Amino acid sequence: MKSETFSVHTGADEVVHDLTGPCREFAAGEGDGLLHVFVPHATAGVAIIETGAGSDDDLLAALRDLLPADGRWRHQHGTPGHGRSHVMPALIPPYATVPVIGGRLLLGTWQSITLVDLNVDNPDREVRLSLLRG
Repeated sequence: MKSETFSVHTGADEVVHDLTGPCREFAAGEGDGLLHVFVPHATAGVAIIETGAGSDDDLLAALRDLLPADGRWRHQHGTPGHGRSHVMPALIPPYATVPVIGGRLLLGTWQSITLVDLNVDNPDREVRLSLLRG
């Protein structure tokens, strides 16, 4: 198994951050296997979606509707609504797995691997990529 980590600075806003480039670079030339993408954070997730055509903004809007940033959350510290960030990984898990054939990710035409982060209190994230070779 090949594994490495890299850091992502998500900033002070809710974000859908595209990880596809680093994932492609990691898998390039590695033959066949499964790429596992994992974020070791209780308030972030990994989603495979279309980016750049509005779907990333639509996802954030849907999460705002489902998980409002208000005072309803029992888990309360940090910014208002911080508790929703701890619920989000139940909807968007902190991992995704993508097949790799001949060192190429088998993503669909419009699919991207993304980090979804609603937690504006923690702008620095770690991403672990692991390639399980076939």
